[in-house]
Amino acid sequence: MIRVLSDTQLKLVFIYGPPAVGKLTVATELVKLTGFKLFDNHVSIDFVKSVFEFGTRRYWKLIEKYRLSMFNEAAKHGINTIFTFVYDKASDDPFVKKTIQTISREGGSVCFVRLFCDEEELARRVKGKGRREAGKVSTKRLLVSVLKRHGLGSEILFQTGLRIDTTRIPPKKSAMMIARHYKLLNGTRAAPADIVPGSFS
Repeated sequence: MIRVLSDTQLKLVFIYGPPAVGKLTVATELVKLTGFKLFDNHVSIDFVKSVFEFGTRRYWKLIEKYRLSMFNEAAKHGINTIFTFVYDKASDDPFVKKTIQTISREGGSVCFVRLFCDEEELARRVKGKGRREAGKVSTKRLLVSVLKRHGLGSEILFQTGLRIDTTRIPPKKSAMMIARHYKLLNGTRAAPADIVPGSFS
């Protein structure tokens, strides 16, 4: 598999979307294509939750500190990274902006990818056994609740990026779309036919 960047600029691929949309699955396929390191959203959550109660002010403060520290060290050492994230429209804009600043300070760029999916398909996927075992949102009732309460299907409006509807697009194709759009291999941007309608913000 080719793993050659078309330029030498450091990159953080920021994949975000609601629970069960396929962020980790797509990110894992992208790792296979690019050789980038994977920083899954739940790594930081599980790390901090092992000591601090979920949802407290201290908990969220440490989550942000841990993530930004990881981004900073990866950027300083020239490590291209893929990050998965559930974006809360009401509270996450400051973190997203700090992430951009952290990467930009080291001369890198953040490649935003929004994954979205039909709610009916999300409801089907969210019931997967692996999600329950991992402590993720795993019931339709909870999914509907968090989507409505936190706007977890929202788009980051102050940044442009690639948008992919994963309802029928398989993870491998989604990963290739990301790699080609952001020139993460072979230096070729995807042709219009390779991108689903409305896939650009």
